[in-house]
Amino acid sequence: MLLAAPLGAGAQPPATKPYRVGLLLYGDPQVIPYAGLLRDRLRELGYREGQDIVFEERRAMVSSDQLPGLAADLVRSRVDLIVTGLDPETRAARRATDSIPIVVLASTDPVGNGFVASLNRPGGNVTGLTYDAGLQVAGKRIEILKEAIPKLKSVGFFFNPEFPGFGAYLRVWKATTASIGLKFEAFEARESKEFPAAFAPIKQARPGALFVAGGWPYGIDQRQRIVDFTIESRLPTTFVTSIWLKLGGLMAYLPSEEDRARRGAVFVDKILKGARPGDLPVEQPTKFELIINLKTAKAIGLTIPPSLLRRADQVIDAPRPPPHLWPLRARFRAREVAG
Repeated sequence: MLLAAPLGAGAQPPATKPYRVGLLLYGDPQVIPYAGLLRDRLRELGYREGQDIVFEERRAMVSSDQLPGLAADLVRSRVDLIVTGLDPETRAARRATDSIPIVVLASTDPVGNGFVASLNRPGGNVTGLTYDAGLQVAGKRIEILKEAIPKLKSVGFFFNPEFPGFGAYLRVWKATTASIGLKFEAFEARESKEFPAAFAPIKQARPGALFVAGGWPYGIDQRQRIVDFTIESRLPTTFVTSIWLKLGGLMAYLPSEEDRARRGAVFVDKILKGARPGDLPVEQPTKFELIINLKTAKAIGLTIPPSLLRRADQVIDAPRPPPHLWPLRARFRAREVAG
């Protein structure tokens, strides 16, 4: 007993067996770093990996079509809890189980997608965090785009009209553009295979800037196709997640990924200690970041006002990976995971 090391502050008492936490994620871990951030925070909360907690990670690298099989595999492995990143992962996990707790880190519309009954009273086996903090963030993104391009006259919005919840966002986009004297133009694609045809009217209309809202179940290569189009067209574009900036996108205003993962770890901690997910209110993000890719701004001939650069939380000024390497890299990583 005298030789036993005391538990550190916040450390978990020894368990008969470690908790098994499943991680169901979509995309390159270098681009979407939820897993590493979550592990770091749980370590700070006192969980010792391999002793108090074991992670079972399943990651779809190439297509979201892989997610149902990966979710079913996690359920078969009898994990105590599943952590998901975005809506496609959460949908797959929810269809695979209605009993294992699920903590989602970034759901665009947990109520509209049927994951929870309400934000305050989830009621089922899913809880966690929404992606946005209400519709006002959608308007804020447009205002920042106008600040980046003071002479801006029109904005095109590229999105999937069938994505749940976009009706409310559409109303905000129209109201915000009108309030600051901008012309609103909508461009739609329901599936990623429609992208080439959807690019043609954007080229023809030539809006002063583009807002890529998304809503498609696509992989890295489809995202890269959109980014390449905006750069080749010299079209200033704002996005809603950081993955686009790492692929060469110009600008994004988004909830902090680090803060979201760390707060998600607190949900995991509470549930492992006995809380029921249906009793834990879904939280909205409180910390936001402005990221600007200065390399891309230079490539398309755009000068970002110094006042906006000073407010940026992150400025990227390094060459992006060659576009043709992303699909190859994704397939290579998928084979590593499968092996």
